[in-house]
Amino acid sequence: MYTWPYAGWAKAGFDAWALGMEASAVIGMRVAKIASGGDADQRETRLMMQEKMQAALELQFAMATGGLGSTPLAGTQKVLKHYRGKVGANRRRLGKAGG
Repeated sequence: MYTWPYAGWAKAGFDAWALGMEASAVIGMRVAKIASGGDADQRETRLMMQEKMQAALELQFAMATGGLGSTPLAGTQKVLKHYRGKVGANRRRLGKAGG
């Protein structure tokens, strides 16, 4: 059976697109929350910065220890999965009433 040699990269491209779409929704929800003012906007801004720093440090550690795999495609897939999890968690949290 023939398998297209770039199928993995095509899927990674789709996953990157999906991540961008989901991140866009999260950005909109965060902007709305921050624009509302008060204590909630300060908490959200602080949480956003902490989450971004933690996600970056986790990936740096994974890269330094070989946790991203041994091929460019494997590394790309793991990075996308990592960020999809983070963005998805934020979408669910921000999507809740009063989130």
